[in-house]
Amino acid sequence: ANVFQSHEEDDRKVRRREKNRVAAQRSRKKQTQKADKLHEEYESLEQENTSLKREIGKLTDEMKHLSEVLKDHEKICPLLHCTMNFVTIPRPDALASCLPR
Repeated sequence: ANVFQSHEEDDRKVRRREKNRVAAQRSRKKQTQKADKLHEEYESLEQENTSLKREIGKLTDEMKHLSEVLKDHEKICPLLHCTMNFVTIPRPDALASCLPR
């Protein structure tokens, strides 16, 4: 009876060890998948960030250019001077007719 009992205990230990091994393997796989997913998300965010920075750069350049164009235009535009000097609220139609179409 004693030999039989110890054999059964050994069996149980082996089964428990196997169960633990499988569970650990599953857990590692889950962790790896989670890490992979996070890495993919990170890569995607980095790409988005890069393209947004590029877009911001282009828009900043465009804004600088348009500010310069406006400054140059203000120097030579008699209409703007008129509306600025004599009218408290510039009429939008007056300004619009002054701008290139």
